[in-house]
Amino acid sequence: MCSAEPARDAAAVWDIATPSRAGRLPGVSMAGFRARTTAPVDLSVVPYPAVTVAVDLGDGRLAVGDGNGGQHHGSVVVGLASCGVRGHGRDIECLQVRLSPVVAHAVLGASAELGGTVVSLDDLWGRDGARTQEQLRAAGSWDDRFAIVEAALARRHEAGRAVDPEIAFVWRQMLTNPGAARVERLAAEVGWSRKRLWSRFRTQTGLSPKRAAQLVRFDHAAHRLAAGHSAALVAAEIGYVDQSHLHRDVRAFAGVTPTAVAVAPWLAVDDVAWAVPAYLSKT
Repeated sequence: MCSAEPARDAAAVWDIATPSRAGRLPGVSMAGFRARTTAPVDLSVVPYPAVTVAVDLGDGRLAVGDGNGGQHHGSVVVGLASCGVRGHGRDIECLQVRLSPVVAHAVLGASAELGGTVVSLDDLWGRDGARTQEQLRAAGSWDDRFAIVEAALARRHEAGRAVDPEIAFVWRQMLTNPGAARVERLAAEVGWSRKRLWSRFRTQTGLSPKRAAQLVRFDHAAHRLAAGHSAALVAAEIGYVDQSHLHRDVRAFAGVTPTAVAVAPWLAVDDVAWAVPAYLSKT
């Protein structure tokens, strides 16, 4: 959970590392963060259309509040549309992985419990997670760390259960048409009833199709706002009924106004750390 409030200049706060080559597993993005300062970090997380795994490499210095008053120390998994999540600590060093929900289903061995929740990585991966974290702390470079994570994800992806092809198709359609995807039309395209699509999608991603489509649209809106576009223009561009509709959606996902999202430190690192979003990476 890597930025610091209220600074917007990510380079002044963090040393950010990214893989030197493209990953082999579709739908996965990785970045490494090391704080340049010993000052405490207290950061609001902006929801994102991917499951985020934050691997703590600093001996438990990273703590994550889950929005319900719970505190999680060490490595965590932040589910889709998790509202009110905050990261805080000192001397933070962590490796973040963003997983498309299509990939997360197989890799994490969990889906329904990852809609709007924060869980310990150890709870999902057990001893395998502990071994991987030990290897990461012992690694000599970020590239070595990225290779270790990629190998661990590839093993689990191969052994895990893939999402239904219909679910993968619906997810891609949501990404391609933010604000325009309609559940009834998508169900008809895959030959399912609306009820079946709703049930299978929620079971395998943790969100209902409607909520997932809203999350994708919110993400596009948040990044347009951060790029300096007005709320009125953003609302008109990506399918909101009006500016008030945009305001309500931003409040629902981020807990703040569009003006606050536009200057959110969480988004300030995106151009450096996440040049290719996980949910768009070959999924």
